[in-house]
Amino acid sequence: MNQTKQMDFKAHQQVFMDYIRNPENPLPKGIAFERMQVYRELFFNNVFGFVSNGFPVLKSLYSANQWLDLVQAFFSQHDCQSPIFIDIAGEFLHFLQFEYQQKEDDPQFMLELAHYEWLELVVATAKAEPKTQSTTPRDIKTAILSFSISARVAQYHYPVHQISPDFRPSAPLSSPVFFCLYQDEDCDVTFLQLTPLSAQVLGYIAQEGRVEFAALIDWLNVTYPEMDKTTLVSGCLPLVEQLVGKGVLAAH
Repeated sequence: MNQTKQMDFKAHQQVFMDYIRNPENPLPKGIAFERMQVYRELFFNNVFGFVSNGFPVLKSLYSANQWLDLVQAFFSQHDCQSPIFIDIAGEFLHFLQFEYQQKEDDPQFMLELAHYEWLELVVATAKAEPKTQSTTPRDIKTAILSFSISARVAQYHYPVHQISPDFRPSAPLSSPVFFCLYQDEDCDVTFLQLTPLSAQVLGYIAQEGRVEFAALIDWLNVTYPEMDKTTLVSGCLPLVEQLVGKGVLAAH
């Protein structure tokens, strides 16, 4: 008997949630339409606010009705696993990448812009690390380097940092652009546009976790065998020093 009641409750709960997601589904028995509308508006408005605040530039490229339809599609089709703001933003990005069928009205750079805005949130909400003690060339050469937990490196084929209602690129760039997003001294999110070599250096350190400067130079020497170690050191040392100074890298 108890098991039957439990099954009935789960079934009723599922009908309730199905209606909350999409009012075209059947109305749960025993609950007034007006009451269900209050529930639905409460749930949907929270999600709508989270998504809109997390992706302001993407939102600005749509009309009010178009954006409402897009968030409604996410709300009704995607099974969110967390009520936390940053998690909902990540799930919206996942929805766009793997579940949503882009329409003619959607900008072709939609996924890259959404990823960039999500990455800004990730960096903004990351717990900043304490500043490293020293960044002199001598210290860098003997330090263990690691990637900051509040920094990220990404590659895009569109100039995502410039997109706005007044600038919508019609085609990808001739070559990809690389960015490092990180927290500055005031814990504000800022970005560096990287050269391909700088992006490779940061990507290698992030992948390895903890790297000695000498090991970094050895890796670069294998990657660029046409360059001697002296040239690599003279080019890489000021770069790493700058990145440590900005807090992108930590020197232990």
